[in-house]
Amino acid sequence: MDLDKTPVPRPAPQHYEPGEGCLTTAIRIPVRVVVLVLVVPVRLVWDLLAAGARALHRSVLRPVGRGIALACSWLYESVLAPVGWFLGRALFVWPWVALWRYVLVPVARYGFVVPAVWLYENVLAPVGRGIGILCSWLYETLLTPTGHVLGAVLMFLGKVLFVWPWVALWRYVLVPVVHYGLVVPVVWLYRSVLTPVGHGIAWLLTGIAKGVALTAVGLWAGLVWLLVTLLVTPLRWLHRAVLAPVGREIADAVGVAWRIAGQISRAIGRALKWLAWILVGQPVSWFYRAVCTPVGHAVRDHVWAPARKAAVETGRAVGNALRSAGETVRQVRRDAWRALAGPPRTAEPVKAPLDGARTLGGTTTVPGAVPAPEISLRKQV
Repeated sequence: MDLDKTPVPRPAPQHYEPGEGCLTTAIRIPVRVVVLVLVVPVRLVWDLLAAGARALHRSVLRPVGRGIALACSWLYESVLAPVGWFLGRALFVWPWVALWRYVLVPVARYGFVVPAVWLYENVLAPVGRGIGILCSWLYETLLTPTGHVLGAVLMFLGKVLFVWPWVALWRYVLVPVVHYGLVVPVVWLYRSVLTPVGHGIAWLLTGIAKGVALTAVGLWAGLVWLLVTLLVTPLRWLHRAVLAPVGREIADAVGVAWRIAGQISRAIGRALKWLAWILVGQPVSWFYRAVCTPVGHAVRDHVWAPARKAAVETGRAVGNALRSAGETVRQVRRDAWRALAGPPRTAEPVKAPLDGARTLGGTTTVPGAVPAPEISLRKQV
């Protein structure tokens, strides 16, 4: 025996929490038993409802849904789509097309466009061209020299009356008065009086604000300490020592009970399935193998096969008779046509021309032969 072998520490069990003892384990087992007793009926009902829902969906809802979908698709493609297309065009396309084509376009064309074009071409255009020629002549003959002189005179009078007096007033009166009577005193008052007073007030307010801020910080720290000590710490201890273990145990108990209830439910389901097979499935299977299969084979071999063979032979005989009757009818029709129209005329061979290297009917040439005139056979005959 190896006495120097170091012991291997065992891993902690699952869901192990530090601090659990015998009391927690002793409380856990009854809680799980009680929860299992309460959860088993719920799990049985749940599995029963789930199995019923799956069977209902597989055997009823899915075929009914497919049928409804096919019916709706056929109804839409065969009825609603053509009717909607026709109604849509009849209500929203054809009336507006007819209104545009037969009302608005003729009214706009013959009521506005044609008269306006005629008025422009026959009245307004000649009058406008005459007025333009007259105005051009007046401007070039009278207004251009007079306008230059009047423009210069009016420009000089405008500057004398409206520009130079205001420029002199602004430059030599308003600017010196405002600069030396208002700006210079205000700047001296700001630099010599207001700035030192403002600095002192700002220093005083800064000190007061720092004192108030320190006082508020102290009060807030004390309030936070009292709140943490009297409320947060007890609540945290209550959550860590009571609520979290109780909730964890209840959740673990519900999970374990749900898994055990599922195993119990599956066991009960397998038992019911075995009982249904013994009571119903096995007798039905034996009846199918022992009764239905031999009867079906006997019917197939002694009834269906001879009837099928007889039907095939009858069909062949009827087909041969019909083919013979058809051939007889065709032969009688050909004989009657020969009696009425005479025998068919045989085709006479056409003699090929002896001379000529190339004809219209051939593309080859014979070396040393004189070419024949290219005249069709019909014209030669």
